[in-house]
Amino acid sequence: MIVLGIDPGLATVGFGVIKKEGNTIKALDYGVIKTLAKTDLPTRLEEIYKAIVMLINKYKPNSVAVEELFFNNNAKSVINVCQARGVSVLAAKKECGNIFEYTPLQIKQALTGYGRADKAQVQYMVKNMLRLSKIPRPVDAADALGVALAHTQTNQTLYKTAM
Repeated sequence: MIVLGIDPGLATVGFGVIKKEGNTIKALDYGVIKTLAKTDLPTRLEEIYKAIVMLINKYKPNSVAVEELFFNNNAKSVINVCQARGVSVLAAKKECGNIFEYTPLQIKQALTGYGRADKAQVQYMVKNMLRLSKIPRPVDAADALGVALAHTQTNQTLYKTAM
C-alpha cells in the first residue's frame, strides 16, 4: 500500500509518500511545495493543485491522507489556507479517489499513543517508524509523513471522507 500524506498550507504544503508492505514501512519521498507570497492567490492555488497531481501520478498512491486544519485567530490567513487545503483535496479526489482526513489529535494518538504529544515526540516517532537517520526536514514534510503513517496505523474505514 502506498500512501501520500499532505500537511496543507498556502506558502508551504508538506508531502510525504510512504509504502507499507506487511510490517515494513518505508519513506519513498518527502518534501514541500512552496508558493511565493507575492504571487496572486489563484496562481498559488494552481501551483499547489498541479504539484499534488504530479505527486499522485508519479507514485500512484492507494490513498491520500490529509491533515485537518487547526484554526488560529487570523481570519484572512485561515481562509487562504482553507482554499489551499481544498485544492489539495480536489486534486487527491480527482486523481486518486481514496481520501482520508485526520485531526492533529488523531495523528498524535496514532503515532505516540498520546493525543496531546508535542511536535518533538511526533517527529521522533516519524524518524523511528520509517528507520530514518534523522528527523525529516522541513517540519512540514515531517508532519506530512506523520499524516501518512497515522493512516497506516488507524482503522481507515472510520475516517473515510464521503465525497
